[in-house]
Amino acid sequence: MHAAPLLLEEPIRMSSILEPSKPSFFPAMTKIVGTLGHKSSSVEVISSCLKAGMSVARFDFSWGDVEYHQKTLENLKLAVKSSKKLCAVMLDTVGPELQVVNKSERAISLVENGHVILTPSHEVEASSELLPINYTGLSKAVNVGDAIFIGQYLFTGSETTSVWLEVTELKGENVVCLIKNSATLAGALFTLHISQIHIELPTLTDADKEVISKWGVRNNIDFLSLSYTRHAEDVRHARDFLSKLGDLRQTQIFAKIENTEGLTHFDEILREADGIILSRGTLGVDLPPEKVFLFQKAAIYKCNMAGKPAVITRVVDSMTDNLRPTRAEATDVANAVLDGCDAILLGAETLRGLYPVETISIVGKICAEAEKVYNQDLYFKKTVKYVGEPMTHLESIASSAVRAAIKVKASVIIVFTSSGRAARLIAKYRPTMPVLSVVIPRLKTNQLRWSFTGAFEARQSLIVRGLFPMLADPRHPAESTNATNESVLRVALDHGKASGVIKSHDRVVICQKVGDSSVVKIIELED
Repeated sequence: MHAAPLLLEEPIRMSSILEPSKPSFFPAMTKIVGTLGHKSSSVEVISSCLKAGMSVARFDFSWGDVEYHQKTLENLKLAVKSSKKLCAVMLDTVGPELQVVNKSERAISLVENGHVILTPSHEVEASSELLPINYTGLSKAVNVGDAIFIGQYLFTGSETTSVWLEVTELKGENVVCLIKNSATLAGALFTLHISQIHIELPTLTDADKEVISKWGVRNNIDFLSLSYTRHAEDVRHARDFLSKLGDLRQTQIFAKIENTEGLTHFDEILREADGIILSRGTLGVDLPPEKVFLFQKAAIYKCNMAGKPAVITRVVDSMTDNLRPTRAEATDVANAVLDGCDAILLGAETLRGLYPVETISIVGKICAEAEKVYNQDLYFKKTVKYVGEPMTHLESIASSAVRAAIKVKASVIIVFTSSGRAARLIAKYRPTMPVLSVVIPRLKTNQLRWSFTGAFEARQSLIVRGLFPMLADPRHPAESTNATNESVLRVALDHGKASGVIKSHDRVVICQKVGDSSVVKIIELED
């Protein structure tokens, strides 16, 4: 597995570093996924998050019940209306997550060099000597010497809220561990992670299925984030389950890679999934720290070449409690953009963090700065070479549209699409300008009622780098006549002008289907 070279343009001028950042309508081409919850469930905060640059809202079902998340989602809908910003919905499953259950919610202190027992017994109260867990097979899965990590926000790396244990003895179903660092565990649930161990639990649990059947179907979710994806079969199983639910046939599945098992089967998983989420928190515990940067570069490269979105997590943990990220975190966000990621996923920072809006805003600004120095020329050549010849019809049109737009210094690419595939292919070649994806609704029937497609396709492009969707009026099907085609184009150009990306005398590249042919044309705007 080879990693891609750093895609950074040279030389960077010092003067550009000292120039203040310019505000723009599109905060960044890289998208931001925000997790909604404790501190970000009100209409006001969600509206501010959307205006700051969040384009996908993530609902994490490892905490909170269906009613709580439903109320937050209703608030999201109100925020979308008031801010006039489109937002997609992602349901994040719990999966085979191991947890310590602390019913009393009293803080538990663990002292370095002491011992603690992990037990599958649910009757016992959690204490400094005994921690009840939700898995009966732990003593069969681990060996003496194995490392176990426990903490409510385990993967932030904070040594006072998470604990590192070493297995010293196996007693029946109980596991005796040596405590490697002093820590205080607070709250009702703590995540438990064992490095490089296979857990005999299904990836899509019965609890996950129930949430998807109830909450997912009711809300027509755009994305399913499949936690702890370990094999391609996990994605196939989830897709079969979604297709049986009817309404969720179009829901895209993002495989969340969280351990070495998922990395081992990465290529097959990528072929099956619609996108990849690299859960750097859990992977950072499963892998030695010195290997973390390598899997990020290699995995993003593979996603880029496959034209599938790559999302990375855990970038600005310190902003959960602080107004500014650390220097290392700011550099980390920029490097993720230079590596080629499509979106940054914020977890605790927006869920329970004190500054959700500021976090989104700062991450967007860092992404925008990194995009300015992204070596598009090198990336384009590499992608064309990787795709090889002969190219498919669509791939050829998409790469030609991007090449033309860069050659004529177009301010925007406008693409007409009904499935969203053409727009995603154009975005795969990472144009330096935004791609306005005009989604043309199609009328379909299930013999009982008529409905328009299009809303799903538009929202699903909100996780793809550089893609900005707008929904065409279904009364103007763009493939019917030239006149309606022109009117939809006029609406798209007006949208571009209103949002500040198109000005007088700008050149615009348009990609559309005319009959059986695909056409790329360049227009120059008058006053």
